[in-house]
Amino acid sequence: MSEEKKNKGGKINIELDESVAEGTYSNLAIINHSVSEFVVDFVNIMPGRPKSKVKSRIILTPQHAKRLLKALGDNISKFEQAHGEIRDYDKAPMPLNFGPTGQA
Repeated sequence: MSEEKKNKGGKINIELDESVAEGTYSNLAIINHSVSEFVVDFVNIMPGRPKSKVKSRIILTPQHAKRLLKALGDNISKFEQAHGEIRDYDKAPMPLNFGPTGQA
């Protein structure tokens, strides 16, 4: 069956695995790009831990990166209309290294 017939009406069938549905927490995104792609690494940095690992990497074409930017902007606008302005910080509330580790 051709793609046109399968996607008649513009509907797309997307499956979401249980493990993916749980999501992954990230409090840092590192974005790099080349001529042909954008690479977004999502990291979870925790206080007192000098080393963190990339939890997820998403690779996008420049066109999809721009669509993502627009979609995020639209969703942030809708969120703020419903819940009020999201405050941004001039300076990050926590430095990336979180300072020295605590002692008991």
